[in-house]
Amino acid sequence: MLIKSALLNILKRMQLYHPLQTRFILCKQFVIKRIYQIRYKKYAGEGLQCNVCLKSYSQFVASYPSKENAAAIEKNEVIAGYGENAICPNCLSTNRERLVIAALQTLYTYDNFTILHCSPEKYVYQLLSNKATVVTADLIPGFYQHIDKNIQLQDLTQLDFEDAYFDMVIANHILEHIPRDDVAIAELYRVLKKNGIAILQVPYSETITATLEAPFIEDTQQQSALFGQKDHVRIYQLQQYIQKLVQHQFTVKVMRYESLISFHKFGIQKGECFLEIRK
Repeated sequence: MLIKSALLNILKRMQLYHPLQTRFILCKQFVIKRIYQIRYKKYAGEGLQCNVCLKSYSQFVASYPSKENAAAIEKNEVIAGYGENAICPNCLSTNRERLVIAALQTLYTYDNFTILHCSPEKYVYQLLSNKATVVTADLIPGFYQHIDKNIQLQDLTQLDFEDAYFDMVIANHILEHIPRDDVAIAELYRVLKKNGIAILQVPYSETITATLEAPFIEDTQQQSALFGQKDHVRIYQLQQYIQKLVQHQFTVKVMRYESLISFHKFGIQKGECFLEIRK
């Protein structure tokens, strides 16, 4: 472990860690994509259609939490992007991406917008950048330079942008990572223009009675056991999450899974609602 830690520190000092890790991840994704394309060729046809690559299959690839994460996800019935039809076998788009893309294509007009896209997802970024000016940002931008080489180093709890700068802000499945999520929500509200749009989906449960959190926990094993991922610090109770957004002066409209019938063909997660959030 000491040798591994020392090697990682050396690579980081030489600014090689993130490029090498990104190269490894992209190579791994290339192999996985090729395997899925071959295995799922027999499922090509009617049923589901990816709204990224437009390929159709009778089923997509299922994705379930790893052993260390499964207990918290299953016990608390967390809507977190797992389940059947989670991943497109042709382009590897996820149900989380496809939900946001479906919303962008049907619920909003964003031509000529200035958009803040935090921890940018590849396919969401590509869609937005065709019509809008997109500023990407992350606390560790090196992980995302293969998506946008101009990504900025930004702390979501202390953004370096003036008030009312953006027409839209997107932080998809991010707030559950941030200890001071109330500060981050306030910052997103501050940099958003009046009537601006916020896409702030999070993992959530409707069966727990209150949000489960340990904001300053730093034990990855405990985080997996408690929250279903090694870098999460909470599981939101849906109504409490909505209340928190409203307390920060956002308006929120809940679009239930049952009302998103036109989205179902894209293989969004069963049971997940979409939150229409505006300033």
